[in-house]
Amino acid sequence: MSLLGIISSSYRIVLPAPSTVNFLVLAGGAGGGGSRDASGFMKAGGGGGAGGLRSSVASTGGGGSTESSLAVSGGTSYTITVGAGGAGASGVNVGSNGSNSVFSSITSTGGGGGGGGADSGNDANTGGCGGGGGNANGGNAAGTANQGRAGGSSNTDRRGVGGGGGTNTTGANGGFTDSGNGGSGTSNSISGSSNTYGGGGGGGASEFGPQGSGGSGGGGAGSTGSAVGTNGTANFGGGAGGGSKGYNGGNGGAGVVILSYEDTKRDVTVGSGLTFTKTTSGGNKIFTFTAGTGSVSW
Repeated sequence: MSLLGIISSSYRIVLPAPSTVNFLVLAGGAGGGGSRDASGFMKAGGGGGAGGLRSSVASTGGGGSTESSLAVSGGTSYTITVGAGGAGASGVNVGSNGSNSVFSSITSTGGGGGGGGADSGNDANTGGCGGGGGNANGGNAAGTANQGRAGGSSNTDRRGVGGGGGTNTTGANGGFTDSGNGGSGTSNSISGSSNTYGGGGGGGASEFGPQGSGGSGGGGAGSTGSAVGTNGTANFGGGAGGGSKGYNGGNGGAGVVILSYEDTKRDVTVGSGLTFTKTTSGGNKIFTFTAGTGSVSW
């Protein structure tokens, strides 16, 4: 073998680690509120709030300013957690909040559960996006600043219930008959194409009118009174639809963590416990984490 061949066979290019990484961190959406049985009055549950969204690309949740990319160092481990969706409620209970998603120092807050269909109390939960008010004059809930919006209120005449908040817009209030739609999600292009994340869940059908629709970006529609509320979409952080006429609220959709950086830098090393895919777009490596918790490093 020639000297050139020997050198070529033993030569290996080692790419440098990135110095900064762009991110989208979306928490799990919340479960919809439960409802009273069909013989009861004022029985619908409010829509679940979407998971909170933080991002350093294009747009972040709650109308906040786009965040700065995160500085990273080679050889240092960083935690990633993909938040699960919250469970829908049975009976007249409040839906469960979604779980937080994390990348290093960036934490997005799980969505707030939709209000339950009780005669009083059982107000919606606060979260990344707030849950919609259910029951009799059920209270709606606030979202988290720079992550998501509030849920809608139920009608003061105890009829339509509120939609869950989305990452872009507030959930709609319940009307005299109709229940409120879920708030819309936020469009973001970190994956290389434009996707909408974090739609709120619609309120369950009232005694006198139709259910609310799910917000764009994975929100689930409210129950029609013949089935449980629709689940939020997995990995879009969607809030779930509220229950109606004795049916449960739906389950919230899981969140997602997406990292993007120059394709001239080395691949991230992913520890056990995380489910992910790698793609490339526009000169960037893109790692999308869809489940689990673990550590990453460069």
